[in-house]
Amino acid sequence: MSEDGMFLIKVPGSSANLGPGFDSIGLAVSVYLTITAEKSDKWEVIPESKELACFPSDETNYICKIAIDTAAQFGKIMPPCRLRVDSDIPLARGLGSSASAIVAGIELADCMCDLKLSREEKLKIASEIEGHPDNVGPSIYGGLFIGYQTEAEVHKAVFTDLNCDLVVVVPREELLTKASRNVLPEQVDFPEAVKAGAVGNLLVAAILSGNFELAGKMMKADRYHQPYRRTLVPHMAVVEELAENNGAFGAALSGAGPSILCFAPVGTGVALAQELSSALPDMDVLELKIDSLGSSVSLVETCEKN
Repeated sequence: MSEDGMFLIKVPGSSANLGPGFDSIGLAVSVYLTITAEKSDKWEVIPESKELACFPSDETNYICKIAIDTAAQFGKIMPPCRLRVDSDIPLARGLGSSASAIVAGIELADCMCDLKLSREEKLKIASEIEGHPDNVGPSIYGGLFIGYQTEAEVHKAVFTDLNCDLVVVVPREELLTKASRNVLPEQVDFPEAVKAGAVGNLLVAAILSGNFELAGKMMKADRYHQPYRRTLVPHMAVVEELAENNGAFGAALSGAGPSILCFAPVGTGVALAQELSSALPDMDVLELKIDSLGSSVSLVETCEKN
């Protein structure tokens, strides 16, 4: 891709874990970080949504830092850019806001420095930064992402033909990943690990076979992280019961929380969202879809006025 011109970078949010797929499974969802980027004589980050106004407007912005570091890995100097940044991904709510910023920074370096990175290379860079691939993977590839990270590479499987509706219940209070990880045990006994792994295996098999009812049961049966994090998300049991009573297949903590992702039969998401919104007036409820495309970069055509 040419390094000149104005580029539109679009990165979907993601919901990680889906219950027992801890640090290895994620789903791309239809909320987006969008950046319009062009070269400039200095770094300038212009927020297009008020939630982003709290972040730095110069090269210390996280997206800029990722871009600068990525370019440096390949012996390139990242040129200063003017970025117009918009996002409807809720911040610190378990929907991949930080992972989308990582992916956006890598995409920015790729297009402005003409790195010609493959998706596999972008995934490796992003996973090394994030520490695991379950959020960055879906944001890059779209669909259902299953990954295993080693020091040398990231092994993956991606499925983009899933068919169900998504509804996300988003509390208005933040829950930082660090705080959510602090409640997890440092280790689990071998018999417990075997059981937890079996639940995760069956979750994947159920999703890929279209048996979302069984998948929902496996989400609730998670033994890796949800039992420990329930103390931080007291609304989880309420959402699970409401979702099940209103036709959802199942519900799971989205990433580290506090959002809850609900899976529903195709065509029922709107009604489910309305019921949840009515029952939970102090929370935001989003009716979403699975994003099947992942991150994208396109050249923006500009027209000069005569």
